This record gives sequence, C-alpha cells and structure tokens, in this order.
Amino acid sequence: MVGIEMTSITPVQILTILFVIWLPPGRPDPLVNRSFTLGQSGEAVATITAGCAACDWAVEGREAAVLSIAVDGAYSQHLLLTRGAAPAEYRIMLGALTAGTHRLSIERDVERSAKGAGDVTFGPIDVRVFPPDAPEYAWLSRAPILRARPGTVEHFSDAPLVMYAEKDVAGESGAHYQLQYTVIFTNEDGGTPTDRLMATWGRTTDIEFIYGLTDTTSSSPAHEEIQAAGHKWIPFQGPRVGMHPMVWVATDNNMVADHGPEEMVRYAPAPELVSLDHTSREFVMDRNPWMYAVSSAEMVREHKTDPLATPGSGHIVDPRRYVTLEACGKVKDATLAMDIGVRHGAPGSPIEWRPTDTDPRFRIARGGCFRGGTPMPEGVTLNDVAGLRIRAYPRALREGETTPPAGSVVLESVNKVFMLDKTFVPAMSPMKWTGSLAVPLGGAPVEVPIR
Repeated sequence: MVGIEMTSITPVQILTILFVIWLPPGRPDPLVNRSFTLGQSGEAVATITAGCAACDWAVEGREAAVLSIAVDGAYSQHLLLTRGAAPAEYRIMLGALTAGTHRLSIERDVERSAKGAGDVTFGPIDVRVFPPDAPEYAWLSRAPILRARPGTVEHFSDAPLVMYAEKDVAGESGAHYQLQYTVIFTNEDGGTPTDRLMATWGRTTDIEFIYGLTDTTSSSPAHEEIQAAGHKWIPFQGPRVGMHPMVWVATDNNMVADHGPEEMVRYAPAPELVSLDHTSREFVMDRNPWMYAVSSAEMVREHKTDPLATPGSGHIVDPRRYVTLEACGKVKDATLAMDIGVRHGAPGSPIEWRPTDTDPRFRIARGGCFRGGTPMPEGVTLNDVAGLRIRAYPRALREGETTPPAGSVVLESVNKVFMLDKTFVPAMSPMKWTGSLAVPLGGAPVEVPIR
C-alpha cells in the first residue's frame, strides 16, 4: 500500500488513536467517537486507516462503504473507502481547530454505502496540526472543499482520489498562481472518451485544476479563480469554511462552480504539495500507484473495457495490455504520436510498431511533458518493448486560416515506459532517453536512439 506523503512535514503535535472495530453481521454500525487534544491552534489533517471487508470498486453493489465524519459534533465531510478490503490510508482536512480537546466522530452512511459492502475495519488514526507559522499552513489553510456532483455518490462514479497543490506556477488561463490546486478523479462521466484518454493521456483518471490564488501584479491585486464549465477560468465568489473555499463539481467532466445545492456531500482530501518540473501531472499518480488500480476497476464496472474494442469505439481493452510512455519536448503549432516497437521472437527478429494514434484524432496536441499509450497484442510484456519512434503533423486549421503555420516538434526526453502489472499498478521499464531530436512534420517516423 502506498499512501500520500506530505513534503517537509513539521507537525507540532501528532496524535495516534489505535483501535480496530469488527462489525458482526446483523449489528448496526457503531459510531467511532474519540477525543484528541491539540497543543496549538492550526490546520488539522487526519490520516484515517480503514478497510471494507467485501468492498470492490470493480463490482456493482460492492463498490465502497461510505463514511460520514464530524468534528466536535458538526458535519465535516464524507469519505468513500475506494481502495477495497485491505486497510489503506485516507488523508483528509479537518479544518482550522483551536488548541484544546476535540472530538472526531465517524459513522457509516448506510443509505449511501453499497448494499453489498462489508464490515469496516479501522486501524490507526493520526491527527496532525499545523500552526500559522508552519510552512505547510500556507497551502493547507486554503485547500478547497468539494461538493459532490449529483449522481456520483449514488453510482460510485468520478470520485475524488487525491488533491495536490503547486506553488508559483503558470496556469493554463494565462494567470500566474501563488497556489494552484488540482484534483484527480477516478474518471469523467462526460468529456474525452476512454480510448482517447489512454491514447493521449496514458490514463483513465480525470485530472482537473479546480482553484488557484493568483499573484499580485502592478495592475491587479491577488484574486482567486476556479475552472468552470467549458474550461473557463472565472473569479471565485463562493462561500468558505474558515479560509477554505467551497466549490461544487458541476459538469460531467468535473468542472466546478462556486455555488450549488447545499445538500450535496462534502469531500475534503488533504492536498500534497508537489513540483511538476520536468515531469507530467501523472507523476502524482506514480507517487500513489493505487490510483491506477481504482480507476481501472471503475472502467471494468462501467463496462468501458472490451477485449474486442476498436479505435473510436470509446472502449479499451484490458488496461494491463497498454504500454504507456512519458516524454517531454517543445511542440509548436503541431501534433504528434509515438510508435512503440515490440519484438516477439529472439533478438534480431523483426520489430512490430504499434502506434498511439490508432485513430488520427488520438494525436497529442501539447508540449511540455506528456503521456500516451497504445494497446498490445495478448501476451506482450514490458520485456518485449524494443524501440520507440515519434511522428509529427501540422495542427488543424483554425478559423480564418487557409494554410497551417510552420510548426515544429523537438523531442527532449523519454522519462518513463511502463505497463500495469497483474494488480493494475505500474511496472516500470529501465528505458529512458534525453537529448534533442527534431521531428519533421508530415508523419515520417523518427526513431528515438534508445538502446
């Protein structure tokens, strides 16, 4: 099991509550009710270790037990035990708490839990407090609270798994953010089809910016933005809990709004601070590889996998048959695709090249660091990967254009090549490359000089 790790943790106080609750069949779920004492005021983060005996995110009717959490008798949030039977760590924000004694209550939400979800087992519960002079306070105290989109809890769909924060980053909106917060959801019910997700992003999760605090400039004071419907960045003008902005997941592809139904459950995952220099956003998934297993399970349950899936169908074959790579480069007015070469026989036998753009719509249209993947024939393993090629194409014409501009693609690194193992978590190849490889537009493949 891999939990989310905080960087540079300097907690003033750590409280550990050790207890295990077994729920015999026929007994109502008891309320977990434990007090804890904080030596200082600050932002409190709880790590709850819990498992659910019969839970399986891949199986309809057994997806998860749903917990309702209260602090000092007031509703705080819900927690979905998405990770199955084995005890796993779930990190959540408890909000701003004063020094002194507090009470943490956890009970099973019977109405929202899967009917076939079994008994819940609790392990350690750690509560850590970060006072205003702690370095983590700056980004913990502003972490957004999410309100669920109607239908997602009921259908165990598009659940938020991890929130992460970045400092001092250029946002897609053109703004520069002191702090930017992103959520990784299990999937998206709308938006990009599953086969295109795997081809152009290398995963089936949905990774979405939800809230940012901009820099102060000579022409504008710092202000807050959220990513609203249509991928539009708009000013945040919604409610707060303390300093925490409240946002509602409002669209099928997990854009947010700053207002919505008050009855929707809350989620408050504790963000981890990351730096994404020279790597893709999916790096956060690699740090928490259990997310690949949860998102793959949702694909199985929602019938988005099919051993006979064809490009453009919206379905994928078993995710464990995909080879996924991460590369970085400069891309201007162009799109690109990769070919992954596999050799089935002895050394020297012919290489079969498998393209990521099995459909021309599946080409990658962004620079920086990006991922893509392609399915392999049954039986291909990571050891069969024998080479990589890259192809580049002019981008599509935009309104008012008659000829495409002179685009360019320069590949600068291949960071990772991997397949999911039998447990649906990444198994990494040692294959890596750095350099500068100019790729002519027009689709001619250029081999990456990897041994």
